[in-house]
Amino acid sequence: MEYDPQTPQYLTSDKGSFASVSARERWPVILTGAIDDLHRSVGAVTDEEKAQEGKAIIEKLAAFKYELQHNRQLTPLPEDGLPDIAEYNKELEQRGNPSWHHVSWLYSECYLYRRLSTLFSLSKHWKGYDVFARQKMSTFKSSRPAVLELAARYKELAEEAEKGTEGKDPEQIEQANRILFSEMCEICLWGNATDLSLLTSLTYEDIQKLQGSEARKASEKNILVNDLDAAFDVLQKARRERKNEERRVDIVLDNSGFELFVDLILAGYLLSAGLATTVVLHPKLIPWFVSDVTPPDFAALIDALSDAQGFYTAPDDSGKTFDPLSEKEVSEVKFLFDHWSHLHQEGKLIIRPHTFWTTPGGYWRMPYTAPDLFNDLKESELVLFKGDLNYRKLTNDSTWDPTTPFTTAIGPLGPKSGVRVMAFRTCKADVVVGLPTGVDEQLRQLPDGGGDEARKWAWSGKWAVVSFCDGKA
Repeated sequence: MEYDPQTPQYLTSDKGSFASVSARERWPVILTGAIDDLHRSVGAVTDEEKAQEGKAIIEKLAAFKYELQHNRQLTPLPEDGLPDIAEYNKELEQRGNPSWHHVSWLYSECYLYRRLSTLFSLSKHWKGYDVFARQKMSTFKSSRPAVLELAARYKELAEEAEKGTEGKDPEQIEQANRILFSEMCEICLWGNATDLSLLTSLTYEDIQKLQGSEARKASEKNILVNDLDAAFDVLQKARRERKNEERRVDIVLDNSGFELFVDLILAGYLLSAGLATTVVLHPKLIPWFVSDVTPPDFAALIDALSDAQGFYTAPDDSGKTFDPLSEKEVSEVKFLFDHWSHLHQEGKLIIRPHTFWTTPGGYWRMPYTAPDLFNDLKESELVLFKGDLNYRKLTNDSTWDPTTPFTTAIGPLGPKSGVRVMAFRTCKADVVVGLPTGVDEQLRQLPDGGGDEARKWAWSGKWAVVSFCDGKA
């Protein structure tokens, strides 16, 4: 807490905030889902000792949910052998042993998932169990149409990039790459809601036609801050000036399933286009905020792609069957699988988890509590922070005025930090910075915008921001 900004954080007692809605409405539902998932798994267990232990964990989950719903005090986390427990418990004491309905939203939400993790890490038979894994893969399976379409587009893109640029107009190539970079980032930004028709053609000549497309304009109008061009410029400059040197891009991941799939699409594109020579992906080490990526999620996704026919045609829980994939679709998914596997084997696509990502505080603390990670990120040309939680942590989930510059709100990761930051998120929390004067007020006046009582427009995911800070400048 000593490294946090003076600007107060959002609290679960703030009646006009999404923090209050989360604590009272969302979290009990999440814990109910965890109970249901574990109950289902316990029912399939034949080992009696494991089954009994699973039932005991279910009872603890039910007690946890009761505490949350009845506004009990947060209790110290039990030691499970990992060093962050001491940090959680120290901060809990510093916060005066608060209750669930009157506590920092960011701290208490992190605490919730860390406490959930201890129930399994302290067990004998259920270590490493992820109550959200089934849900993650089910979501990925439901994304079949988008996965297949992007697989087809990606193959075209990679093959076009590998043809080389000899004899092509450099300005034309740069403009095509700028547009493609924006398209790829916007797919990562909007996830499944993206209009995939944006990527209709991937030759250098035809890509430029996308500039004026209605689809592109429609996808951009809800991006309130859009610094994608600035991020592309630093990658393009590095490629031009240090073509034969190591040039790394980092992606601090958000959700698994389809979002992880499109993150890998972006990573593969950056490598194929020469905008990076290495891409480092940063997942969480424990199940986190329901759908965040953990190392096992990579294996699950790659396994699914290695047998796309089997994965996408297997009956679901209700027994519903699905049409088989065509030979062309299977070959396009296989191309993805082979390409990503090759990049990983060559050391160009690296997975690098760190315990810092699941600590209780914001990223203002990184230089002081995780200097190894902070110094490592300085080696990167650009660090992409994906999703709402990363944005909340960058800004410490504080009650900034929405016109506060992004460069101010990210504190020690801002100017002169040595880290180039690009954060892109669809807004699903109250904190938002870098807006032009008057924009917040205008959005509040929209239907369901919140008016003077709340910033409800920022809860729905309809609006987005893409914010850049060149900490190397």
